[in-house]
Amino acid sequence: MTTARTPLGWIFLAGPGTVDPNNELVFTNQPPVCPEHVRTAAQLCPHLTAEPVVFLARSAPLYGVNGVGYGVRDGNVQVVERPAGPVPYGHPLMPTVLASQMVRRIGTFRLLSLAELFTELERVA
Repeated sequence: MTTARTPLGWIFLAGPGTVDPNNELVFTNQPPVCPEHVRTAAQLCPHLTAEPVVFLARSAPLYGVNGVGYGVRDGNVQVVERPAGPVPYGHPLMPTVLASQMVRRIGTFRLLSLAELFTELERVA
């Protein structure tokens, strides 16, 4: 089994227009990818292109979840809030959220092409 953590950091892939690297906070609901499976993921994932955006992240802590907040209204459990973005851990809504995806905050990252990533990985191997 290969780990997704490399000596260079965590590898995350993003499709066109799915992540804005210019935002102050960069979030992803996608898991990191191990170096062994980067090319396969790029070829087989319908959300990626053959040349995805590669985020090489020095940190990628869990941030929160994507989901919907529920509460009781008129004696019934109902949706009370549909957050526009991820709900951070510790947020007051969190105890009532039915989470559909965990979200990581990508921090201290470099943007690379696949070719640049493979060159960097060979350099540290």
